[in-house]
Parts: sequence; structure tokens; C-alpha cells
Amino acid sequence: MSPVRRCSRTACARQAIATLTYVYSDQTAVLGPLATYAEPHSYDLCEFHSERLSAPRGWEVLRLAPDPDAMQPSHDDLEALADAVREAARPVEAPEPQGDGVEVGRRGHLRVLRSNQP
Repeated sequence: MSPVRRCSRTACARQAIATLTYVYSDQTAVLGPLATYAEPHSYDLCEFHSERLSAPRGWEVLRLAPDPDAMQPSHDDLEALADAVREAARPVEAPEPQGDGVEVGRRGHLRVLRSNQP
């Protein structure tokens, strides 16, 4: 489980819910859903600070609303998880020795083989 990300505003200890990124070339501040991971040139904001966001004069603020359907696990996600659990639970079969070797000893899952060839 990843640690909770906090708001980037000074002295604010609230949990971040949105990520702010500046596009200097377009004079645009883009506020969207919390990014998957923290970027060095973006700012995580709590609900309070994201609602009160203002940009410099002449700049546009672009607010991207999260897609509620994208926040829920999809059928594909759940199926992939179920397949991974089934695969991990499947018993592992030890391969049989190949060639003309004869087992002369065993320790745990390790076998000592002696070749029948001179």
C-alpha cells in the first residue's frame, strides 16, 4: 500500500485529491485527478486548496473532472486479479531428471544425480 500523499501547500497536512500542473507555454494551469505518482514539477492539492485555486492574471485554469467509471475496478482488472490468484495457488510440479542420471541422494527439494555414462 502506498503512503498517503499530502497537500503541497505550506503548513497544510490534508490528504491530496488533485494534481496541479503548469503549462507555461500555453499560460495554463491544469488541475486534474491525483496523479498515479508524484512528479517533481507538479503539485498535489487537497480539496480545500484545489477549490480555491487561482492562476496568474492572463492565465487559464483548466479543471479536469475525474471519470467516475475509471475510478472503479473494471471487469478486466478483476478477471486479471482472479487469474493471478489462481496461478499462484496452482501446485508446482517438480520436473523429472533428464538424461541417464541416477538419484543417489536428496536434501529437501534438491537431488544429487550421478551420471550412468563413463
